[in-house]
Amino acid sequence: MRRHDGATDRVDQRHVLAAERLHGDDTTVPVLAKNKTVTARLWTYVKDDRPFGGHDPPAAMFFYSRDRSGEHPRQHLASYSGILQADAYAGFNELYAGKRRPGPITEALCWAHARRKFFVLADLRQAPLAIEAVRRIDEIFAIEREINSAAIEWRVAVRQRRIKPIVGDLEQWMRTERARLSRHAETAKAMNYMLKRWPAFTRFLDDGRICLTNNAAERALRGIAIGRKAWLFAGSDRGGERAASMFTLIETAKLNGIDPQAWLADVLRRIADHPISRLDQLLPWHWKNCANQAAAA
Repeated sequence: MRRHDGATDRVDQRHVLAAERLHGDDTTVPVLAKNKTVTARLWTYVKDDRPFGGHDPPAAMFFYSRDRSGEHPRQHLASYSGILQADAYAGFNELYAGKRRPGPITEALCWAHARRKFFVLADLRQAPLAIEAVRRIDEIFAIEREINSAAIEWRVAVRQRRIKPIVGDLEQWMRTERARLSRHAETAKAMNYMLKRWPAFTRFLDDGRICLTNNAAERALRGIAIGRKAWLFAGSDRGGERAASMFTLIETAKLNGIDPQAWLADVLRRIADHPISRLDQLLPWHWKNCANQAAAA
């Protein structure tokens, strides 16, 4: 079985990097060091075309790193030049540079992340401007729910006709209200977060492949947050890398609606005798089809 070590998730990575649009995010993971733990990172990139009616199987890939340097996403996405849905992490900035090869990645920012900044202020302080910002953003979310899984052309048409005027009004309202606020005000900081990055926030209006949020990546990381309470820390950098490989397999299985334990148990039983040239047959979406055919026979 050793000859296949790591091969399945490498096949999965090629599938993910063929996406027109990726969701990207990262989270902390404690790693055991000498007499202490240090804070390392697990990164994820998720391919999921279902929101715009795509038929390619969804998949996720995970990577481990000892720190949060921007060199890591640059390495992870070295061959990619599509759309990246993410937060405004500065380490991604070089990916969007025009001089980048094989070409600049297109930046698309997450409205849920921006909304959260206003929601916290509205919830904790009952700030009128924050409450109004949440109300306006929720109008956009309500329309987006109607076109989830619709074809790209229809999503663009609805966005142009119904969402673009709301977005334009939101921008004008924020710029007007921001001018009246102290730059130290928390509501001003929440507005600045969006206004300074407005093109990346509004790119979804003209491209039906882009989602309004980066929730796909956040969902993929949820298992790590829950898992930290059980396994506490990775024992070493090698352990962190193995964890990334396992999360790649488990989350991809979950995205395809299959039980990760059942799939992995079957793959581990068969993989030693499986030709490496046909390794893709063991990927979750192919395995699921074979299992369904066997059940129907």
